[in-house]
Amino acid sequence: MKEYRTHTCGELRAANVGSHVKLSGWIHRKRNLGNLCFVDLRDHYGITQCVVDSTSDLFKQLEDIRVESVITIDGDVVMRESVNKNMPTGDIEVKVSAVTLHSQAEVLPIQVFGEDNSPEDMRLKYRFLDLRRERIHNNIILRCQVIKRMRELMNEQGFLEYQTPILTASSPEGARDFLVPSRLNPGKFYALPQSPQQFKQLLMVSGFDKYFQIAPCFRDEDPRADRSPGEFYQLDMEMSFATQEDVFLIMEKTMGTIFNEFANGRKVDQAPFQHITFNEAMLKYGSDKPDLRNPLIIQDATAFFNNSGFGVYDGKAANGEQLRAIVLPQCGEKPRSFFDKLDGFAKEEGFGGMAYVALSTNGAKGIAKFFSEEKMAELQNTFGVKDGDAIVFMGGAKKLINKFAGKVRTKLGEELDLIEKDAFRLCWIVDFPFYEENEETGAVEFSHNPFSMPQGGMDALLNKNPFEILAYQYDMVCNGVELASGAVRNHKPEIMYKAFELAGYDHSVVDNKFGGMINAFKYGAPPHAGCAPGVDRTVMLLLDEPIIRDVILFPLNGKAQDLLMQAPNTVTQQQIDDLHIKIVEDEPEELKKGA
Repeated sequence: MKEYRTHTCGELRAANVGSHVKLSGWIHRKRNLGNLCFVDLRDHYGITQCVVDSTSDLFKQLEDIRVESVITIDGDVVMRESVNKNMPTGDIEVKVSAVTLHSQAEVLPIQVFGEDNSPEDMRLKYRFLDLRRERIHNNIILRCQVIKRMRELMNEQGFLEYQTPILTASSPEGARDFLVPSRLNPGKFYALPQSPQQFKQLLMVSGFDKYFQIAPCFRDEDPRADRSPGEFYQLDMEMSFATQEDVFLIMEKTMGTIFNEFANGRKVDQAPFQHITFNEAMLKYGSDKPDLRNPLIIQDATAFFNNSGFGVYDGKAANGEQLRAIVLPQCGEKPRSFFDKLDGFAKEEGFGGMAYVALSTNGAKGIAKFFSEEKMAELQNTFGVKDGDAIVFMGGAKKLINKFAGKVRTKLGEELDLIEKDAFRLCWIVDFPFYEENEETGAVEFSHNPFSMPQGGMDALLNKNPFEILAYQYDMVCNGVELASGAVRNHKPEIMYKAFELAGYDHSVVDNKFGGMINAFKYGAPPHAGCAPGVDRTVMLLLDEPIIRDVILFPLNGKAQDLLMQAPNTVTQQQIDDLHIKIVEDEPEELKKGA
């Protein structure tokens, strides 16, 4: 017989009755009924109920062993008197004849069985216990299954998996680098890759044609609910002689299959996914990550407020501000307080308030009193307002109004319970602006990815206003979450030099930061394109988990700290000296003020 187990704790069934078995695992819970002691034994595969009679010497032994201790039991499989249909092993139990204690658990700082309301920092400090809990444990298992399926789908489509370096050069890709000082090259630093961007493009130049990798990426950025600080994983892919549409086909096959197979009965948009331009997304949804489960649509109301009779908004339009409207179906009977709260929300956000028209059974309310009959008819025809509906208006500066309208759309969708349930709504956002204006300095900056091909190529860079140039860049969005980002790459050195020049980088900066890649392009580079769906976010969406840390094995907390391994931490002076660096302590605030 095997030393530790003949079966797992999720394996035994009625067909095993009469067998003598050996099981090993953790004591999930115990129930002492006086004459019987029941022990639920748990391992990675499931739970089996074990039972010992009070007349047995084992009764006291098991009574003294704490939950979460690790034991091996020997015993015979018998039918249960009370079948538990909620457990795969619920038809049987094991009558214990021997117990071996391998590891006695101390009193638990957080609970494994049942509900646990421990604060997150406690859960992360004792993550090995947290990972034993059924929900978190199953989250990680599903993550493994998703990654396995991603690999299979990419292999089926002719892609090969390559591993790219972790120690590389720093490059301006939009987030802070994690830097690693070099011992052998004093004063110089490696950077952990924000993505394998340059390496995967070099693979295309090297003739490998179709690349993918479950790639670790490192960015020193602040955490959010859908973004873990420090590191994350993505399904990184690149392909040669490919257009934007070629990438869409590969990704729709891969990610579409992932969502279809792991949706667990929920609706999934089928390929081809809807294409929405960046400008359309910002106008209609107020975001380049639109949640299409929300049926509310934002409309441009600027032209409507041209001598409309409502002076406040007519004045805004005349002064160059933009007006937006959202129709609220069947909200015409909402009380005044509902619209007053929206008005208050707008003021809190710095937008001076909101106006509304409600077509109730008692007549039109709100700012309808300022409109003529003709203007009311225009309102209904222009915005599609029907009897019983309401419409809200908001205005502000062109650079700000779309995002604010998007916040209002989200708020209304949630408050009115309009968000579609149990559905994954997928789309592509396309035609991103190549550049954007720095709000403080007015400088030209890359808006998305500096390695993308501008639409129109060199001619656009030479002859168009930089802020009017579009890029072959695209995002896959699901339920308001950016799931993937990609682009057709700029594979021509002369276009890349010019693109960076417009963003304020001269040739020497490009050669220094991207010398390996741009030099390779001078020796024959194929047109190529790629994309990178986030693994963590994909799993988070599939599990409907609100916090991304609950789908990651050992995540950092909100302060980018690993409370389990106590990182970051201090190192010895000798280690610091070996790296030719010096730690400079911050001056106390009182000394700074005194200076």
